[in-house]
Amino acid sequence: MQILIIEDEQLNANRLKNLVKEIKPQAVILDMLESVADSIDWFAGNKEPDLILMDVRLTDGLCFEIFSAAKFKTPVVFTTAYDEYAIRAFKVNSIDYLLKPVDKQELAGALSKYEQLAPLQSNDLIHELADLMKKQDVAYRSRFLIPLHDGYKTVAVHDIDYMYSEFKISHIVLKDGSIHPVLQTMDELEEQLDPGIFFRANRQHLIHVESIKSIHNYFNGKLKVILNQKMDEEIFISREKASSFKHWLDR
Repeated sequence: MQILIIEDEQLNANRLKNLVKEIKPQAVILDMLESVADSIDWFAGNKEPDLILMDVRLTDGLCFEIFSAAKFKTPVVFTTAYDEYAIRAFKVNSIDYLLKPVDKQELAGALSKYEQLAPLQSNDLIHELADLMKKQDVAYRSRFLIPLHDGYKTVAVHDIDYMYSEFKISHIVLKDGSIHPVLQTMDELEEQLDPGIFFRANRQHLIHVESIKSIHNYFNGKLKVILNQKMDEEIFISREKASSFKHWLDR
């Protein structure tokens, strides 16, 4: 079984790879891609895999853009935390859909299901679901309720400059320089915020497109990002994410 993994978080991609090898030691992981653009390029120059493990939401858009640009009939197992209507649609159409963090037993069930149903599957179902998702408005978070002294205050998302994680606690930094801790993890924040406006630079930072002051080439293909506000810690975009980051900016 030859498998392609499309997942924009390296830790999640490595976890999927390790789980697959535990469940199916004979399986071959052909590649691990992290963006729509990289996936389209990959299909243009490679034979179709037997199965794809694919995150719905990637650094440069929804994965359904891949199906519009690259024509293939490979069965897909989707992995992400997305709206319930989409989950129901996948279940009805017998296409597996696994919530993160992916459970080993559920992944084993999905691989077994693939082996039984692969000859019967049609990507027409995937295109139907893509149309369904395009018709449905995705409601991204517009504000946060922040504890403040003996009460609370609301913070609008458009007032956020960037977000960072420190000692496993997420913080939002507003344009006025004030910093507020929030309960959500960085993964949850990434899911809840509009990907057209916020970019997950690395495990510690989510940045607003308007917070960027300048971008510089750095050692070994990395990018160094300077924000409008001065920071104690520098922000780097990995070589693997650099192309997705530039694609995100160039829209």
